[in-house]
Amino acid sequence: MLLQIETMSFFADNIRLLRGKKKISQAELAAKLIITRSAYAAYESGRIQPGPDILIKMSKYFNISIDLLLTVDIGKYPLEEMINLPNNRIILPIIVDQQGNNYIEIVTQTASMGYLKGFSDPEYIEGLSRMSLPFLGHGKYRAFVADGDSMPPFVDKTKVIGEYVEKLEDLKKGNKYIFVTLEGITFKTFVEKKGNTITVSADNSFYEPYDIASENILEIWKYINGILPKDYNLGYSNEVDLHQIIQELRKDIKVLNSKL
Repeated sequence: MLLQIETMSFFADNIRLLRGKKKISQAELAAKLIITRSAYAAYESGRIQPGPDILIKMSKYFNISIDLLLTVDIGKYPLEEMINLPNNRIILPIIVDQQGNNYIEIVTQTASMGYLKGFSDPEYIEGLSRMSLPFLGHGKYRAFVADGDSMPPFVDKTKVIGEYVEKLEDLKKGNKYIFVTLEGITFKTFVEKKGNTITVSADNSFYEPYDIASENILEIWKYINGILPKDYNLGYSNEVDLHQIIQELRKDIKVLNSKL
């Protein structure tokens, strides 16, 4: 019940704010929604919440996702600094530094499991650590920190930076991507798209390409750059490769054992 009351409060405040920015009256907006002014007034006062059909109309009219209308106090964020994504999701608000450069949120290995649940929650994203790289230019970027063999071939503590990819159709063969899936975060090369799956491959040719169901993909970030840790030693590269192979073999053996 508390969640429902809070949601209605967000919604009422949000549509009141949005209508004010549009500089139209309740009667004018009600006419656009094809409802009575008294019905719309009840939405703004929080007495009732509209059904799905009206929510969809409001979402399209204000160009704001339904999820955002219902669950976030948009008065806290500049509307022009929000990015709406498909499927009623938002990825931001965008936060900029004094020079106007977009900050890059950093997803550490410790935060990675929480990220799988909070990737679409603006308050969770806002709470992540950030950095700024002005040379990247426009676009939406995020950094994922490698931990051990979590994102081969990158060594521990490398910040792997990706640019947001909106649609599967935007993937390019041979390009490298950070795939955020229901199973975790992985770094792979895109091979091809086949129906409702995509085929990806690891940098190490020792491993065969494999498929990921599109329904299991939460986000995709195109690899842009990597920032090595300050204590990185080039002399460890062979040792790291061997360690990665051993770890992958152990995983493969566990999978085989589970099937026997």
